[in-house]
Amino acid sequence: MSDPNQDNIKEIDSVVIRFAGDSGDGMQLTGTQFTNTAAVFGNDISTMPDFPAEIRAPAGTLAGVSGLQVNLSDRDILTPGDAPQVLVAMNPAALKTSLPDLEEGGVIIVNTDAFTPANLKKAGYESNPLEDDTLKNYDVIKVPLTTVNREALKDIEGLSTKEKDRSQNFFALGIVFWMFERPLDTTLEWIDKKFGSKPAVAEANRRALQAGYNMGDTLRTFQQRFRVRPASLPPGTYRKVTGNEATAMGLVTAAKKMGKTLFYGTYPITPASDILHALAGLRNFDVRTFQAEDEIAAMGSVLGAAFGGAFAVTGTSGPGIALKSEAMGLGIMLELPMVIINVQRGGPSTGQPTKTEQSDLLQVMYGRNGESPIIVVAPRSPSDAFHMVYEAARLAVRAMSPAVMLSDGFLANSSEPWLIPNPDDIPEIPVEHPAPRDNGHGPFLPYKRDPETLARPWAIPGTKGLEHRLGGLAKAPDTGNVSYDPDDNIAMYEARKGKIARLADVIPEQDVFGPESGDLLVVSWGSTYGAVRSAVAKAQEAGYSVAHAHVRYINPLPRNFEKLLGQYKEVIVPEINGGQLAFILRGLFAMDIHSFAKMAARPFKISEVTNKIEEILG
Repeated sequence: MSDPNQDNIKEIDSVVIRFAGDSGDGMQLTGTQFTNTAAVFGNDISTMPDFPAEIRAPAGTLAGVSGLQVNLSDRDILTPGDAPQVLVAMNPAALKTSLPDLEEGGVIIVNTDAFTPANLKKAGYESNPLEDDTLKNYDVIKVPLTTVNREALKDIEGLSTKEKDRSQNFFALGIVFWMFERPLDTTLEWIDKKFGSKPAVAEANRRALQAGYNMGDTLRTFQQRFRVRPASLPPGTYRKVTGNEATAMGLVTAAKKMGKTLFYGTYPITPASDILHALAGLRNFDVRTFQAEDEIAAMGSVLGAAFGGAFAVTGTSGPGIALKSEAMGLGIMLELPMVIINVQRGGPSTGQPTKTEQSDLLQVMYGRNGESPIIVVAPRSPSDAFHMVYEAARLAVRAMSPAVMLSDGFLANSSEPWLIPNPDDIPEIPVEHPAPRDNGHGPFLPYKRDPETLARPWAIPGTKGLEHRLGGLAKAPDTGNVSYDPDDNIAMYEARKGKIARLADVIPEQDVFGPESGDLLVVSWGSTYGAVRSAVAKAQEAGYSVAHAHVRYINPLPRNFEKLLGQYKEVIVPEINGGQLAFILRGLFAMDIHSFAKMAARPFKISEVTNKIEEILG
């Protein structure tokens, strides 16, 4: 006899699901467990977490809603999706904040027990949306989650009712696992590992997960199921990775490839703190982590570590860059290799610390005293942070200069599958230090430059015969002695500028997706990559003459960049800021570069970029 459930399975190529609830409902964990299972199953995935700015916003309020959106597909995807098609809403506030994004006709799984008069009032509902016409255009599945979860756990001893209620997120997860034909094994293994020392808690979560799955089998409301088959990805070993995790692994890899200790000096700041958390557990890879008392001290520690010969790195966000800027200028003056990671957030200060922006580009490019050029790179996706932070390290050592990697909150916390590279395929980062010398060779010249790179020597303190003076921005070439000679000032300015410019010779030329000339070129950088690439591909399918150039090397720009811009009638730059890269490109190339700015502190949607392309090209 055939399984009746198998007769009602709908084949789909992708689905976008959002898990939303109060910040105490465990929705980040729920979404992560679903994502992990989808990844193990073989789907391509892209996630977008969204959590409150407050440490603990009032329960049941709109400000306290926490959610995670996941897009899973049987093909390659680049974004977490424009609009969720399935919403799991644990309370009225979660429903109200997510409903405007939900695709019309979408599925809503809602915890009816949370729709009390008090919670409805906190969410700003005058009437119960489950009982009026608010949800008439959606497929609503009403589940008394709290009640059925308590019933499933009623005979577990040693847990209070409040403690049992904490597992109702896994009950909801079990329902979604059933709807999308996902096995429970990955999450059950995680429960055993996480709560192994708390048998009652482990049993509560296991039973809640299984009970939710069983409800799908037994309740007639859930008779529609969906199937998303595994994606056809290049062969190899994959793992799910966030941007911050990839950054941490890229830093360790770079340190190993240059034969250096990795020193990470930082002050905790959202959304960069997870890099410190990831590196703190990697001491066995010769990683030294230091949590300073403030941002200025953190940057000072990195200067000292770089001066001492370590691979020195710090991580922060926009407010931290403001505090670090003076010491970053000192790093440029000393001409020492170090990496500064800026995980950009909505700002300034504590404005929207859990939201994303790209508003620090001008700050890192020009926010220092004097003429202080700095290397700037930016990853395009969570996994690309591994490669680009390695590139920041490589370029910093080659030019003997600080380098900035501009990540952002979306990249840092989102996740995707990452094809783990073969370590042997990753090139070494050559590092040379001057050897000890006796006085018969004359004084050591700390600013004598390599004729190819214009970099100065990286002298380790305490090395015999290498005593030297470093001087300020205005100093004598070669010796580093303080100088008031205008010609010396010009020479040092040209050297600092020239060694950054020469890096264009050792970075890839700018590639382009689409025709090499045409009506429109869309230029993007950072986390806008997925939405822009998807929108351009869609526009090309519709017959538009449009191409996409995504910039990962911002200073210096690729050597063919100016010529590329000139091949198109119009150029537009979508950015999650007021138009900063567009401003830079206009200044550099005196071209008519159009800005497409978004200041909502949220990622671009594919539809927004598609609509803009159609507006420009008619």
